[in-house]
Amino acid sequence: MSRRTLLGVWAHPDDEAYTSAGLMAEFRRRGDRVVVVTATLGEHGTSDPTTWPPDELAALRHTELRTSLAILGVDELHVLGYEDGGCELFDGTDAIAGLIADVEPDLIVTFGPDGMTGHPDHRAVSRWTTDAWVATRPTANLWYPTVTPEFHRMWGPVNDQIGLWADQPDPPCAATTDLASNNRLPRDLLDLKVAALTAHASQTRPLIDLLGLATYREWWRTESFRSADLPASPADHTLTDRAAAA
Repeated sequence: MSRRTLLGVWAHPDDEAYTSAGLMAEFRRRGDRVVVVTATLGEHGTSDPTTWPPDELAALRHTELRTSLAILGVDELHVLGYEDGGCELFDGTDAIAGLIADVEPDLIVTFGPDGMTGHPDHRAVSRWTTDAWVATRPTANLWYPTVTPEFHRMWGPVNDQIGLWADQPDPPCAATTDLASNNRLPRDLLDLKVAALTAHASQTRPLIDLLGLATYREWWRTESFRSADLPASPADHTLTDRAAAA
């Protein structure tokens, strides 16, 4: 059986765990390869920058990320080194295209154009990765994480409580029939996912304390992805225009 490769491209440490820890663990359990890319080290991800200046928080979050990935059996990590909160000012397409060419993934996962929560860094990484996929390896599958109407119904009060959609005027929502994958993690994979998230303690401990571990465990138990569509080529547009004119 041929070995498959999963490439995850994200903006900050812990993005990969919330969206795809179960998927990564499944790949590694089968003996498949998993490579993770993070655009930043989330050095501004604190409400107390006096206690946690950027250099110190970046070092901590880098360590947390490697620990989290090790729990899932992942040891291939690339840090692009962009400033947290500033990705939209840059273009990381070429850097990601180079990694795609080197890794040759069968499946790429990254934020959709909505950035999931709407964070500008998420949107920028989505744009870079999608453009790199189109230019470099369009034969690979590209999946965007999303949530379903069932997620909104079940977790709406929690999402409102923590302000999950504060930067997202139009939260993502996809019917289960439109998904490429919709996996409610079994207990063993959920245990790994929660352990991976808990390793990102600087970010996740306050949420766990607020919600309680039992609620936190179930909150992101289901990992949902939709397929990205290749943009139509100029020739496709010409054919469409001709058909419309006829």
